[in-house]
Amino acid sequence: MAGTSAPEDAYTAEPFVPRRGGLPALREAAAGCRGCPLHRDATQTVFGAGSADARVMLVGEQPGDQEDRQGKPFVGPAGKLLDRALAEAGIDPGEAYVTNAVKHFKFTQAEPRKRRIHKAPTLREATACGPWLAAELAVVEPELIVVLGATAGKALLGSSFRVPQVRGTVLEEEIHGRPERLVPTVHPSAVLRSDDREAAYAGLVSDLDVAARALS
Repeated sequence: MAGTSAPEDAYTAEPFVPRRGGLPALREAAAGCRGCPLHRDATQTVFGAGSADARVMLVGEQPGDQEDRQGKPFVGPAGKLLDRALAEAGIDPGEAYVTNAVKHFKFTQAEPRKRRIHKAPTLREATACGPWLAAELAVVEPELIVVLGATAGKALLGSSFRVPQVRGTVLEEEIHGRPERLVPTVHPSAVLRSDDREAAYAGLVSDLDVAARALS
């Protein structure tokens, strides 16, 4: 019909989120999400992974290159580093639910077949994807959310969120209509990019120690 806009122009995933069903139903529906323009270039939707009974939910920014290709969150270098840090802090990575604020890989690419360079999603894109995160929270009902980096923090806590001011503390906030406890920290990819990787990694583990204590 002339004059109608594509669903992605509305910048909301709301029409694609099923009203009932657990994680399998959400994952299946998310595969067809066109709630924002990011789906056009990405290989596939990368939905959250883990148990619906997980006590802790880890929320990152968006899938990276490896995640986009494999269709699973946190399977690249940052994910491996996160698993190591979680285990060191006494949190079993296998018992956590991991997801991202944005479910499609956003990237720039100089030419086809060249390496795809990660590009940070905008707040508008993260907000468009918010209904998926709200649905995941409603199903999993975690005891604690670990917020990995600024994009995830802004998606959950608003645009004034800053990692350095609140990292390694337990926050109590209402998120998508539910009271939640959250521990913010850096994104593991920031550790990989750090000039002093050892110190950055120790800082991540220290923040996750706070999360482990909050769960005990």
